[in-house]
Amino acid sequence: MSLKIYSTLSRKKEIFKSIKKREVNLFVCGPTVYDYAHLGHAKTYTQFDIIVKYLRHKGYKVFYLQNITDIDDKIIKRANEEKTDWKEIVSKYRKEYFEDMKALGIDSVSQYANATDFMPEIISQVKRLIEKKIAYKISDGYYFDLTKFKEYGKLAKRKILEKDDAVSRIDENPEKRNSGDFCLWKFKKENEPSWKSELGEGRSGWHIEDTAITEKYFGSQYDVHGGGLDLIFPHHEAEIAQMESISGKEPLVRYWMHTGFLKTNKAKMSKSLGNFSTIKDILKKYSPETIRYVFASAHYRKPLDFSDKILENAKLSYERLKNICGEIEDDKIINEKYLEEFEKAMDDDFNFPKALQVLWNLVRDEKAEGKYQTIKKIDEVFGLKLLEKEKIKIPKEIQKIIEEREKARKNKDWKKADELREDLKNEGYLIDDTESGTKIHLAK
Repeated sequence: MSLKIYSTLSRKKEIFKSIKKREVNLFVCGPTVYDYAHLGHAKTYTQFDIIVKYLRHKGYKVFYLQNITDIDDKIIKRANEEKTDWKEIVSKYRKEYFEDMKALGIDSVSQYANATDFMPEIISQVKRLIEKKIAYKISDGYYFDLTKFKEYGKLAKRKILEKDDAVSRIDENPEKRNSGDFCLWKFKKENEPSWKSELGEGRSGWHIEDTAITEKYFGSQYDVHGGGLDLIFPHHEAEIAQMESISGKEPLVRYWMHTGFLKTNKAKMSKSLGNFSTIKDILKKYSPETIRYVFASAHYRKPLDFSDKILENAKLSYERLKNICGEIEDDKIINEKYLEEFEKAMDDDFNFPKALQVLWNLVRDEKAEGKYQTIKKIDEVFGLKLLEKEKIKIPKEIQKIIEEREKARKNKDWKKADELREDLKNEGYLIDDTESGTKIHLAK
């Protein structure tokens, strides 16, 4: 089966064909580093981590590029609030972001690119838009004239903002030619960072950072662009307008991929709404593998309603799966049937839930051979550490029941021992009494 990807641009699944055979250039919008990363970030970056690892599993040579927005109104605002230099804010939260990604096992990114390292490329793009008479100058900077790009709105199928759109900067100026025109280069303001240029001292607009970075690494066209659903408009729409106007080539990107919102109480989880949980806070309660299991259980394009119940269910399911896998011996062969089923599910627009169900079917199949090596291959994609031998932590209350049962057995109170065995079973734990001692594992 050929790999099919749902492209936001066409609104349908398309057979995947990269520009260069067996090579994939993939870009995902990274964070603005002014605060701790939240679970919405975790969803997007974990799910793209799984996607990229699957592409590599399929034999593609993937260059995965992610930007870091390290200059922005939000960064400047946070620096002013904390009475510190903006570079200190960037340094702190960029470091925290990388720590979160490492903790979550997100290690598929080939290159991180800081926006401020690409000012020459940004300035070059603005200059080319000016030369083409697509960019114009007003009192506070250079803007993109939307009337000069007739296809603006082709990705989002609209040209106006909606409530869930991510807007990093409010480019409001009554001098603008059109209300939707966005800023390419912002002229210097007092007590704000700036860069000297032929355009006038200033700093970049939000949208042009990404096209400058991707043009530097990939050229004017590449294979896959990803990000959260909230970035479709105006951010990704603006990227298309900028780069296709500069190059005269289309499409900028062959496949646009967008992750569904992580929601809480049916509203998008976001810092602006104040309804978010940071990755660091959640990792104090749950393992990174439990978090990955949550996101592997949901289709990347679908919204996911976040709750403690979902996390608790994922924790139990993950621990049960890991416990079963821990008992499987390596017979040094691969079960081609189950591996093919896994790939069939993933080839259908990366259907994580279906692929995860294939894994469960494999471990539960008592007649299946080649379990260990097949689990190993599947887990190289999911990143759940299913075959690592660390012991699953037993809760204190369960340990207490185990100790009470051991005491009953020593006293030859077999009735009480059996009753406590049943209590453990009801809690999801099974007991095996062996010559080497009592062994406990999760019920299958």
